[in-house]
Amino acid sequence: MRRLRNNDGLTALLFLLPSLTGFSVFLLIPFVMGFYYSLMDSPVDGSFAGLANYRELLGNPVFRRAAVNTFLFTALCVPLNMVLSLGLAMLLNRKLPFRQSFRISFLGPLVVPVASVVLVWKALFDLHGSLNGWLASWGIASKDWMESGAALFVVIVVYLWKNIGYNMLLFLAGLQNIPADYYEAASIDGAGKFRQWRSITLVYLTPTAFFVFIMSIINSFKVFRETYLIAGDYPDPSIYMLQHYMNNMFKSLDYQKLTSAAFLMALAIVLLVWIMFLAERRISKTLG
Repeated sequence: MRRLRNNDGLTALLFLLPSLTGFSVFLLIPFVMGFYYSLMDSPVDGSFAGLANYRELLGNPVFRRAAVNTFLFTALCVPLNMVLSLGLAMLLNRKLPFRQSFRISFLGPLVVPVASVVLVWKALFDLHGSLNGWLASWGIASKDWMESGAALFVVIVVYLWKNIGYNMLLFLAGLQNIPADYYEAASIDGAGKFRQWRSITLVYLTPTAFFVFIMSIINSFKVFRETYLIAGDYPDPSIYMLQHYMNNMFKSLDYQKLTSAAFLMALAIVLLVWIMFLAERRISKTLG
């Protein structure tokens, strides 16, 4: 017993056992089962199908459309999110009146329940909603925003409204960790504001920007919740995402396509994050 008590590895394992159990039951085992189903031709008494489900999925025009929409949405939203949140962080890093109130207001979307917020957005962009009422007062014809090509821009606005505040705080923390002495020394050497921003601010914000970039990508794949609550199972084709496809496959009990699509999306996210890690490491070495 004394030997067991002195074994630090066993002690650590006992403390980690509750977390490892939860991880295994809710993540690891479902992950393995999902991969198993993606290789079978039926979830009940099925036979091994190999990569046939993946080949069928890649040849499915609905899946391809959902994949293109998802990655287009990510490609548009992530840069916009980073630029706007960095701009707001730099603005609020100065001494402005009501600065604290502005910071708190940008955190509102993080604490308000999604379902209640979506009701507001739905009332705003509905065919008979507030936005169309305001446009009608100016003599502009009403438009069903969620059933047209404009639906993508509506979802982008909702995503930005939801995520800018959190990223702004991360950038603000990064800005406040940059020593003021660097800016004073650069100013004495004759560097202008833009040169200081390029050579000091951007350089020292690289780790923060990398983290914000990764979180923005992950959050862009979570936009299904808001889109589903606003537009339903089968929205306008411009906002039909991978999560819509997987949700509809789940409802039709087509677990093979569901799990195959989930693993392809997970693989794409992992590859993208891995590439960003390599890029960040190379940038850090260059700056170092």
